Amino acid sequence: MRRPMAFKRTRWLWLKNPWNLKNEEQRRLSVLCRQTNQPIVRAYHLKENFQRFWDYLYEGWAQPYLKQWLWWASHSRLEPFVRFARMIREHLDGILAWTRLRVANGALEGMNNKVKVISHRAYGFRKTDHYIAAIWHGCGELPLEPMS
Repeated sequence: MRRPMAFKRTRWLWLKNPWNLKNEEQRRLSVLCRQTNQPIVRAYHLKENFQRFWDYLYEGWAQPYLKQWLWWASHSRLEPFVRFARMIREHLDGILAWTRLRVANGALEGMNNKVKVISHRAYGFRKTDHYIAAIWHGCGELPLEPMS
């Protein structure tokens, strides 16, 4: 029996991390999760179980867990998770290497974004040297020369 009204206005319950839920929210989510065959409940369990992957410290332990999760996701009949599992499989070596290296590329992505903003601001620079200097000042937090 489908009860779509039970799921109305519950978006943030599903998206919040469990440790950030208040007691009332935990009870409400628990009641919703008892409806086990609903797609939203399956998606919630997939999401939460994928978060456990990031806790593994050794590739040897992370790989079987991730492969089991990928099987579950690809057989979930939830198209976004099937696509996500396919993408993870394509990048499996790099994702498993993260357990060993613990290096993320967030800082690099942030710097690329700064360079893109600078390039938009630099429209009209006539010399490459000026553009490069703007990047150095924007990304390197270099002080500007005092104006005389």
